[in-house]
Amino acid sequence: MGALIVVGLIALVVIVFAVQGLKIIRQGETKVIERLGRYHSTLSSGINIIWPILDRPRKVYTRYVVTRMNGATQTLIRMSDVIDLREQVYDFPEQSVITKDNVTTSINALLYFQITDPFKSVYEIENLPNAIEKLTQTTLRNIIGELELDETLTSRDTINSRLREVLDEATNKWGVKVNRVELQDITPPESVRRAMEQQMQAERERRAKILKAEGDKTSKILYSEGEKEAQINQAKAQKESQILMAQGEAEAKILQAKAEAEAIEKLAEAIKGTSSDPASYQIALKYIETLKEMTSGKDNKTVYIPYEATSLLGSLGGIKEILKG
Repeated sequence: MGALIVVGLIALVVIVFAVQGLKIIRQGETKVIERLGRYHSTLSSGINIIWPILDRPRKVYTRYVVTRMNGATQTLIRMSDVIDLREQVYDFPEQSVITKDNVTTSINALLYFQITDPFKSVYEIENLPNAIEKLTQTTLRNIIGELELDETLTSRDTINSRLREVLDEATNKWGVKVNRVELQDITPPESVRRAMEQQMQAERERRAKILKAEGDKTSKILYSEGEKEAQINQAKAQKESQILMAQGEAEAKILQAKAEAEAIEKLAEAIKGTSSDPASYQIALKYIETLKEMTSGKDNKTVYIPYEATSLLGSLGGIKEILKG
């Protein structure tokens, strides 16, 4: 009976040791195993077997963010034997930094990093979360201290890139890869914010005045150009009108001259064979038309007889001869 009890106890101890020696590691996590105080192995995801008494997982510092009942968040650092290999995000609390032009500004940042070498993260640094936080704060102060406030507000991408490069180089020996750094808020003092708002308002007003002046200038230029084109078009129209009128008068005179020439030709044919002169006939007609115009007015009581009255009478005699012919 006693032998059965001993065998049962041995079996129980073996089962307990086997259960303690069986380690299941989740995907994306690992454990660093030490055998008698020295590094032995790094467990991979899945089922792993260790010696319960000889092998122990090394505990490391881990950063946790806890949300309270009132909605406030609190950052805690605890000890754990699990090393998370996934990309982690550290939301650092707001801190005060001084710019190159001596303006105190509050900045908080986000850090995205990943543990790539668990061995280095355990044995090269004592408290990895605290070391990353302090390094980020000091590096951020150094970078902001080289920039003025305006550059700080407008150069977030530049600050993020420089901060990531410095942190990635410094944490490389800790087995950590810094993937991204983001500045969340940059908050200058209230007095500086008011001054910046006034400056922005003045700048907007200045731009508005410049735009209005440029608009007025453009409007006046367009108006003057329109008037200029209108005057040019009007002058061209008057010129073309005068040219057309002159051409019309010239054509009318040509037609009149042709008509008179034809009349003279027909008159010459009519009086052919007589002793009358066609020119004298035309002159007599002109005299008669002129006398008619001179006596056509209702207030004309005086009749002027030309000095060449004898020529007129001779012309009338010529007309009489033509009629007789």
